[in-house]
Amino acid sequence: MQQNTGLVEAIVLDVKDRERIGGSYLKYDEICCTKKMSDEGFCKVGEVIIHKNSDTPDWPKRIKTFFEGQNEQAAMDPKTVEINSTGMYYLYFVICDPELTGTLIKGRTVWRNPDGYLPGKMAPLMTIFGIMSLAYLVLGLGWFLRFVKYWKDIIQLHYHITAVIALGMCEMALWYYEYANFNSTGTRPWDVTLWAVTFTAIKKTLSRLLLLVVSMGFGVVKPTLGGITSKILLLGAVYFIVSESYELIQHLGNINDFSGKTALFLLLPLTFLDTSFILWIFSSLSKTLEQLQMKRNMAKLELYRKFTNALAASVLLSIAWIGFELYFNATDPLSELWQIYWIIPAFWIVIAYSLLVVICVLWAPSRNPTRYAYLEGADDLSEEGLTLTSGNKVMGENSTKLGEDLEEDKRE
Repeated sequence: MQQNTGLVEAIVLDVKDRERIGGSYLKYDEICCTKKMSDEGFCKVGEVIIHKNSDTPDWPKRIKTFFEGQNEQAAMDPKTVEINSTGMYYLYFVICDPELTGTLIKGRTVWRNPDGYLPGKMAPLMTIFGIMSLAYLVLGLGWFLRFVKYWKDIIQLHYHITAVIALGMCEMALWYYEYANFNSTGTRPWDVTLWAVTFTAIKKTLSRLLLLVVSMGFGVVKPTLGGITSKILLLGAVYFIVSESYELIQHLGNINDFSGKTALFLLLPLTFLDTSFILWIFSSLSKTLEQLQMKRNMAKLELYRKFTNALAASVLLSIAWIGFELYFNATDPLSELWQIYWIIPAFWIVIAYSLLVVICVLWAPSRNPTRYAYLEGADDLSEEGLTLTSGNKVMGENSTKLGEDLEEDKRE
């Protein structure tokens, strides 16, 4: 009985050395050594063909595990592989023996960089989350001071904006903690990841709903959303469920192991819902602008034009970035450009924050919010001349008083 009756090889290699695996340099398509190649002295039958480089003779690494006798199980001894060169490294298990077809491999690998367990493509994102946590904190502090100063003149829309700022602050802080914990321990506790993913899904949903209700003129052109409220809430609920599912699948685990096709399949429903939001937002904006133009309400019209321009710019940038992202993923299937991968998710974080800042600036609480507050029963042509004080309407008693208010408002 032979002592060794089967071989499984673990190959560790830098992605730039992938051409050194297999017989391509010998003009062969095989990965495993054949008898002909063995007779020519290039390799050993039943082993992976590795073309050695004189500069790095020990790479790619080959770790052998043998089956012994009639045993149907074999255990690999724990191995430590020291890597001294920066790069994207892969671990492959290769079986050249046809008798071992169908062999099941179970195990665990631990990868650690000099600064921690975070993969190199994820490490910069921890810094991004830390910076964005501070950015949301500064925005939240500024908004809170303004909110408290003019709390008597607060409208319902301001509470929605406050909720989105608070969620964004919690989201960035949780992701920073989650990445920092992963970097120090090498694991991602499911409860921390679940909270981070849930806050992300809630914030993304409320952000889109905020853009939608603002575009519809909620609290500015109309006091309520009427019968369409149920449709908005339904769309929001569906978006939250799909977004939560996608984020959970992406992040529950140390790294994303899904293939490109699987990720694309999971991303399709989310893309469809995002497209629905965009179309509904711009359709609503068009109607709101038309309504304000017909009423000749110039203050609110100018406000919505600025918002429309900012939103259009963000959509155009997003479309261009999606094109870049598709090109990036298509031309870099093996993550050779891992060092700049972080800019793709970072862009979406920054664009969402920028849009929120624009909304905060345009709809900031003030003592005289007539430029965006809805005035029930006010005449269409004189609405922008009225002043809200402590949430109550102040109506001019005669046309002279109304004219003075109009002049004062225009000077402001």
